[in-house]
Amino acid sequence: MKNIVKFCFMVVLSSTILIGCVQGNDSEGDGGKKTGKYTMPDESSEHEGTWLQWPHEFTYGKEYKQEVESVWVEMTNSLTKGEKVHIVAYNEAEKEKINKILTDKGIDMKRVDFFISSTDDVWARDNGPIFVYDKDKNLKIMDFGFNGWGKKTPYGKDALLRENLSKQLGIERIDLKSVVLEGGAFELDGNGTFLSTRSAVTNKNRNAKLSEAEIEKYIKDNLGATNFIWLDGVPGIDITDFHIDGFAKFYDKSTIITLSENDLVEWGVSDKDINTLMTANNAQGEPYKYVYLPITKNKVVLDSGKKLDYKGSYANYYIGNKVVLVPNYNDSNDKIANDIIQKLYPDREVVGIDVRELYKNGGMIHCITQQQPIKLK
Repeated sequence: MKNIVKFCFMVVLSSTILIGCVQGNDSEGDGGKKTGKYTMPDESSEHEGTWLQWPHEFTYGKEYKQEVESVWVEMTNSLTKGEKVHIVAYNEAEKEKINKILTDKGIDMKRVDFFISSTDDVWARDNGPIFVYDKDKNLKIMDFGFNGWGKKTPYGKDALLRENLSKQLGIERIDLKSVVLEGGAFELDGNGTFLSTRSAVTNKNRNAKLSEAEIEKYIKDNLGATNFIWLDGVPGIDITDFHIDGFAKFYDKSTIITLSENDLVEWGVSDKDINTLMTANNAQGEPYKYVYLPITKNKVVLDSGKKLDYKGSYANYYIGNKVVLVPNYNDSNDKIANDIIQKLYPDREVVGIDVRELYKNGGMIHCITQQQPIKLK
């Protein structure tokens, strides 16, 4: 995993990320007392739709778009079985191209709509709209700061996306740009616990003027977290500075999905961080249970035969209304991981999507998706 960033910069695809899966929070902690101004629904809660930022050629060229676009087509096809798909297109011309591709594939276009906003990249988890409810159950868009993972990539257009979509949707935006926090950098257990890595949040390339305590106050005030599990992480190991979701996410209020200790070591997690993760307690002081997913058996091999210098993670999956989209790598462990995840979500269909061409640039399925919950009023 340490080699990802070396590869990415070598090929100048510095859009590379290992983006975290942002699961929900009902803003309860301290024995169930509501503490935050807003509630971030769990990813497994009912969606109104899923947001995708469609790949284009304007930042990284035509070849990049051609290599990865099939992933977006497969996601759209699967997700429309149970929810709307909201596609951010770079401009009107791109919208027409995307519409033709999806129509030609026989996708139900009644479940697809388009929003025009120029973007730098595709990573909707990190810079896309984060939807929350206020205390009156009104839907809002939370807009934390975004600076291209510490100013490593072009980010000016992506940093404006939430503001643009807020205007187009007519949904109020909560301006929290004074705190840089990518959606993939943190996990919430729905019961007051926040899980993250310092290397991706308190890092001076994100929040140089804020202390850890000040960042925690923002998170407590706005998302209701009262219990903070901080792993140190690894600055510079990849372009995200070690987002949490490559190797850990909450399944529910009492369970963490992660990798075995040996696989965590191979992923680059320190012994200290492994101990912190494996001995973590929730907001009520109770230890978590754990479910373990494998990583790929072998280093990822592209269709071209080129072998990447790292293995793939299955923890970066995305939960839709009717499907669970799981990154697959044409590896013998694909089926093992898919079967484990299917048992976790028996009422949804697990769909394995070959992400190898996307993954060579560092990203997986959850990295490029963002859920919009249903309206409550």
